[in-house]
Amino acid sequence: MDFAVIMAGGSGQRLWPLSRQSRPKQILKLLNGRTLLRDSFERLNRLFDLRNILVLTNADYAEQVSENLSELPKDNIIPEPCVRDTAGAIGLAAAVLQKTDPEAVMAVVTSDHILQPAEPFLDALQTAIRFVKDHPEALLTFGIKPAFPATQYGYIRLEIQDEKNRIFPVAEFREKPDQKTAERFLAQGGYFWNSGMFVWKAKTILKHLKTFLPESSEPLEKIRSAWGGPDQYSALEEWFPRLPKISIDYAVLEKAPQIYGIPLSCRWLDMGSFAALADIISSDSNQNTVVAGQHCLLDCRNTIVAAESSDHLIAMIGMENVIVAHSPDATLICPIHQAHRIKELLRRLESEGKTNYL
Repeated sequence: MDFAVIMAGGSGQRLWPLSRQSRPKQILKLLNGRTLLRDSFERLNRLFDLRNILVLTNADYAEQVSENLSELPKDNIIPEPCVRDTAGAIGLAAAVLQKTDPEAVMAVVTSDHILQPAEPFLDALQTAIRFVKDHPEALLTFGIKPAFPATQYGYIRLEIQDEKNRIFPVAEFREKPDQKTAERFLAQGGYFWNSGMFVWKAKTILKHLKTFLPESSEPLEKIRSAWGGPDQYSALEEWFPRLPKISIDYAVLEKAPQIYGIPLSCRWLDMGSFAALADIISSDSNQNTVVAGQHCLLDCRNTIVAAESSDHLIAMIGMENVIVAHSPDATLICPIHQAHRIKELLRRLESEGKTNYL
């Protein structure tokens, strides 16, 4: 059977104070009252049976995810007891799915990215699933055609020999480059942003994890053996924390053979920062991007205003190039060009013992 796995465990620190350790960005209602998680789910539900969609999330978020996706069976929401990066999360999903179906094909997708329009992505997903069924040892990823020389994304290089093809071997994975390297990637061609989305057989990725990350083998096997029985969650609590904390790119994809990529022709945005809001929300004539129920801006230009509350008024006069983000117990005000320092601010709050605001 074909399954979709939504990765929904990240917290999204760069969207503080809207996103918190207890309330991640994927369940913030920033898209006209809708969440990124619901958008991801509804895209996938066009291809996959409801019962074949799993969501992996931090245990602290499981109840909120269940409320946001109320039609999804609760057993399809798998709570991770701790953070173990993508290798652990994907290994967990693969172990669960292989117990369900030894020949399961799994599409691993993100919960916090914008994909517009959805049709090219869904078409590419179907192409990838067919390819993996015909080539069961293949690991397939998706590349995003770079819109600019980004330094915040990893890259993949595809061996494009005949552009009439849709699937190409992956020649290399490259980590986040500096500005000059990113510019060279774009000029050279063949480089794509690494989307962090994949398609493969569950048994194949488990085999590679056993080979390239052998310390993951016993925990995943213990979880797989217990899954579906009365001890599945106690086994998860005991064994998941023993998995190494490492990304699937480092653990497997940079080492394994038969890695392929499909370039995506749709618009892709990583909703990881306030600046990304300006890319998806229409701005006014003064380039103000507003996601707030009540606001009044007087002589303001190039600002980003964000609040989930439908009745809290944000009023600003004569402000330029600033971010104002409001939550019930905290408000952020900073110049747009210093938004990268939000993580630094959170470290300061933690050091001062103000952890209730994190």
